[in-house]
Amino acid sequence: MHEVIFIMLFMQYYRMAKDSNASLIDRIRNGNNNNAIVVPGVYDALSAKIAEHLGFEAVFQSGYSVSASMLGLPDYGLLNANEVIEQARRIARAISIPLIVDIDTGYGNALTVRRVVRELEDAGAKGVFLEDQVWPKRCGHMQGKQVIARDEYIQKLKAALDARRSSEFIVVARTDALEPLGLDEAIDRANEYARVGADLVFIEAPKSIDEMARICREVKAPTVANMIEGGRTPLLSIDELERLGYRLILFPLTAVFASAYAVMDALSLLKARRDTRSIMHRLLTFNEFNKLVGLDELKMLEKKYSS
Repeated sequence: MHEVIFIMLFMQYYRMAKDSNASLIDRIRNGNNNNAIVVPGVYDALSAKIAEHLGFEAVFQSGYSVSASMLGLPDYGLLNANEVIEQARRIARAISIPLIVDIDTGYGNALTVRRVVRELEDAGAKGVFLEDQVWPKRCGHMQGKQVIARDEYIQKLKAALDARRSSEFIVVARTDALEPLGLDEAIDRANEYARVGADLVFIEAPKSIDEMARICREVKAPTVANMIEGGRTPLLSIDELERLGYRLILFPLTAVFASAYAVMDALSLLKARRDTRSIMHRLLTFNEFNKLVGLDELKMLEKKYSS
């Protein structure tokens, strides 16, 4: 476990030493030397700090992960705008890498979308995902999805684009039209959303590698891949997704799945054995955890202001 902490700290310094002249959106637009941007899903400040320490260059506030961790409920249209904005504010304060936020359908009409984007940018977020599902929405890998009319979504998308103050704030247009209306309609929507001005487009839940390849061929904008372990889309490696042509690759639920598994594993052993000494090698130590959450920095500040 000590080696893990060393690697985490090393990667943090490595990330800070990297060339910072090219913004995230510039690297996406210019192809990033044919390397996709890999973005893990996070759900709170701690998971985001871990992702940053490990060298990821951006994080994604996953709607499902936040719904599960904050409410103990599935991604079923149950989060509201204030909950999403406040969680983004906490996460953005804890990290120095870009945070991209899942804002579902925008929680209302175009005016609501405008307000949500403004508040998220003020909170420190660097981008949003906005989808065209009917509200209340559901996880993109669940059945029974419906989408709103193109024109209605386009007004929301325009509102999001107009609301951003920085040209480096990313707006990703997501369509869930594949399941209810077919791949042709999903690709048509994606291209229209790109013409309106979306920085990236995201066709959710293709069911085969052939569909994924066709999306990358026919969509005339940078595309997003969404890798959910056990979901409807084939689970491919980053190298395979790069070869298909994806520019941004999300792993939105990996962290929350891993966290849930680890907690269930540790607590089940505690309940069965009435002891945690046998699982110490599977836990961070007290000192390691303190380093992770920045106790050393706070001690330095405490010393500075008390001298």
